[in-house]
Amino acid sequence: MAADGAPPPAHERVYRGLRDRVLFGEMAPGAPVTIQGLVAATGAGVTPVREAIRRLIAEGALMAHGNRRVSVPVLRPSDVEELLFARLALEPELARRAAARAGAQALNALATEDAALDAAIAGGDVAGYLRRNHGFHARLYAMAEAPVLESLAAGLWLRFGPSMRVVCGRAGTGRMPDRHKELLAALRLGDGDAAADAMRRDVADGMALLRQGAGDSIDAG
Repeated sequence: MAADGAPPPAHERVYRGLRDRVLFGEMAPGAPVTIQGLVAATGAGVTPVREAIRRLIAEGALMAHGNRRVSVPVLRPSDVEELLFARLALEPELARRAAARAGAQALNALATEDAALDAAIAGGDVAGYLRRNHGFHARLYAMAEAPVLESLAAGLWLRFGPSMRVVCGRAGTGRMPDRHKELLAALRLGDGDAAADAMRRDVADGMALLRQGAGDSIDAG
């Protein structure tokens, strides 16, 4: 980690940039990932790019093949089912904990993020929807003050981000699930059970679309 107030080192900046490209679907499922290609695209050096790729392979965001190729994973239906199981185990509990800890300032920031998400949905802005939807969830999970659960949930989002971009592009933002108003209402009341239930439905709705997309073969095409 960088010292307080100091910018992160080059290898960390490259990692975060590449991680965001995967998370928000700027790298399509099945797309090849090469060191030289990323060096050309990012202007970064070979060493930090290689390290970023290594870290993302370890996190399951990229896939290494036996012939030393690396690609963005293509989700199979069985992968979606595992992700659904894991998300339902983690994210409702994060919402429950957030309801017990959420302060007014954090809730106002969450509502602002949700308003930006609504604007992206209304405008058909797929990239904006993905970033704002993730931003809403990330803020909520941080409110839970449960760093282990938060880290595990963040890793799951990396695994389905590229495929969600494809599904969202096909279906349009108008079909994407949004239980956030229910979540916000529960959080403002401090109702952990209602927050967990709203999160459970939000996750299930989103993964249902992803399951349908996986059945239709989500890939770079």
